[in-house]
Amino acid sequence: MKWIVGLGNPGPAYEQTRHNVGFMVIDELAKRWDIKLTQSKCKALIGEGRIQGQKVALIKPMTYMNLSGESVRAFMDYYKTELKDGLVVYDDLDTEMGKLRLRYQGSAGGHNGIKSLIQHLGTQSFHRIRMGISRPEPGMVISDYVLSKFAKAERDKLETMIGAACDAAEYSLQAPFQETMAKFNG
Repeated sequence: MKWIVGLGNPGPAYEQTRHNVGFMVIDELAKRWDIKLTQSKCKALIGEGRIQGQKVALIKPMTYMNLSGESVRAFMDYYKTELKDGLVVYDDLDTEMGKLRLRYQGSAGGHNGIKSLIQHLGTQSFHRIRMGISRPEPGMVISDYVLSKFAKAERDKLETMIGAACDAAEYSLQAPFQETMAKFNG
């Protein structure tokens, strides 16, 4: 089984915030693939479907960002899935707004959701799509920035980036991740 997890925070207060672009990608994939995210287990909302002939699970951890690893570990243990079949989608301050960076390993880079994943998975090696949200203006508190909503002027870039992340996730279902990286890292 292939699985794609989008990192974010549950609840309406966080819905359209920068920290929730991972959830936005999962929601868009669910729409594209007609998958309902209705199963509540493994501390997550999960939806399953058959895409391109294989079983795929979409996952939105309900643990809040800082504890995302708990949910992903619980999912992997429950479904007996392998790390090589997973893909993690999340926001990245060090990538320009609207750009994607695909990686197969790396540190948390200050991202608490990724820190939690590394802690619970016991490795820094897992497939990931980093979605650029850029850094805030000097003087702005980072936590306030990532929990803020996107400005109207950023909406087009956001929609394009979500579409590109979905395309990359879909492509990765059939192609080796190295090939997916080469195609979508622009």
